[in-house]
Amino acid sequence: MYYEWLGRSDPQAPVLVLSSGLGGSARFWGPQMTELGQRFRVLVYDHAGSGRSPATLPEGYSIATMAAELLALLDRLEVSHCHFMGHALGGLVGLELGLQRPTLVRSQVLVNAWSSPNPHSARCFAVRRNLLNHSGPAAYVQAQALFLYPADWIAANSAQLAEEDAHALAHFPEPANLLKRIAALQAFNVDAHLAQIMTPTLLLANRDDMLVPWQRSQVLAEGLPNGRLHLLEYGGHASSVSDSATFNRVVLDYLTAQA
Repeated sequence: MYYEWLGRSDPQAPVLVLSSGLGGSARFWGPQMTELGQRFRVLVYDHAGSGRSPATLPEGYSIATMAAELLALLDRLEVSHCHFMGHALGGLVGLELGLQRPTLVRSQVLVNAWSSPNPHSARCFAVRRNLLNHSGPAAYVQAQALFLYPADWIAANSAQLAEEDAHALAHFPEPANLLKRIAALQAFNVDAHLAQIMTPTLLLANRDDMLVPWQRSQVLAEGLPNGRLHLLEYGGHASSVSDSATFNRVVLDYLTAQA
């Protein structure tokens, strides 16, 4: 898989691994890099079958497989322990890391994540799947901002979003891979195993997230032995972009205290 080391170059600096959501691209974390990079040696990567990590994903592809792929990368890079932050699907990868290798992650931030399916998110992902299947990548990309950002932020940032849409369409993943990634997140369910994940965890959620209800993070906070919920009032599903200053402050305060 494609990866980059960013931030501090000191090999003794604490390692922070960032895992993106459904899009799978390391580029998602751009608004965090300046501040996180001052404190951590940051590893970003493109998920298999997305971005700069070409692959043909197999049938039955799962979140557990995504975690195993990341573990193989970390082993190759000789990362024996780290901190972790995952957004949405990336947060599901973090939960799987806690099950597959409990000693690896010293602390983690899971952003607008979940432990099992819920009807609202299932409906949203079904819409996205149908857009891709029946209207094509351009319609899928055009609708994406509606799921990610607050309406007022979309209205105020139309030029930026137009540039991002053009980039996303030019680098659109193989549709079959994207559909398998959607199926993987829809099938994910670790409710019965949350008590086994001992990693200190900040569950960061947004009250105005219209893709994943914030109550799904509340379920995680109640089920994880060392989970703590922090609710943000504004930012939608991707407040790391739409309200990056607030997002960065909360994340950095937590991770610095844990490092």
